[in-house]
Amino acid sequence: MKTKVWLQRPFWTSEGEASEPDDGGIRLKIYVADATLRAREAREQATALAYPERVLPPGGAEEYCKAREEGVRTFVLWADRHRQGVHARVVTRSAAKGRAATYEVLGTTGESVALIVRERALNGGFRTRWTVQPTGGPTAVGRKGNPFWWGMWWLLLPLQAVFFVGIALAGQGDLMGTPRRTKWRAGGRTVLDWASGAGAFQLTVADDRWDPRVTAALVLLLDSHSGPFGSSWDGGLRD
Repeated sequence: MKTKVWLQRPFWTSEGEASEPDDGGIRLKIYVADATLRAREAREQATALAYPERVLPPGGAEEYCKAREEGVRTFVLWADRHRQGVHARVVTRSAAKGRAATYEVLGTTGESVALIVRERALNGGFRTRWTVQPTGGPTAVGRKGNPFWWGMWWLLLPLQAVFFVGIALAGQGDLMGTPRRTKWRAGGRTVLDWASGAGAFQLTVADDRWDPRVTAALVLLLDSHSGPFGSSWDGGLRD
């Protein structure tokens, strides 16, 4: 069955209250839903797949943010929001600023589930390349953004510089982010598709042969590399 997987951040009310109670539980959720459903139906029928949390080093959030500038990412995907069971983990096997980064997805007992490699633009080609290598499965390769929209983005870059000044003076507004849609192909067909959905980017998974731990980890990694104008879920200084 084709599914959609996405990261849901907590909703905030006009009074500044989050959709989840402040009881120490995790407010972020990774949802999964049938890809054939319409947006509203998908949100209503979606089920929580995992609850992500970054793993902080001894130096806390500040040290984590310094390490992530080098490409380091360390996550745990909990099976429930109160951390009673682990669904999967994501660790960094190698990373250096300006170079490719290799992440490993681990199962509950520490077994390797997949390797995910991110090669930055110019290192991996004109566009950032993501390679997903499931243990015992076919390798899928995807490149960030459509070449046409990349061309449009570069053409509009000088105009965005003017917008940036206006946004800074007005204190509101958004710049146009870099093209982010990514399609992975394996065996001559598209197996994964990271594209804009109803309120958030979503990963469309071609069939249920994909381990949900791998697709959930990929969503987290993609969202944590949202680009210079994006808002990464794991990049804040607050614990």
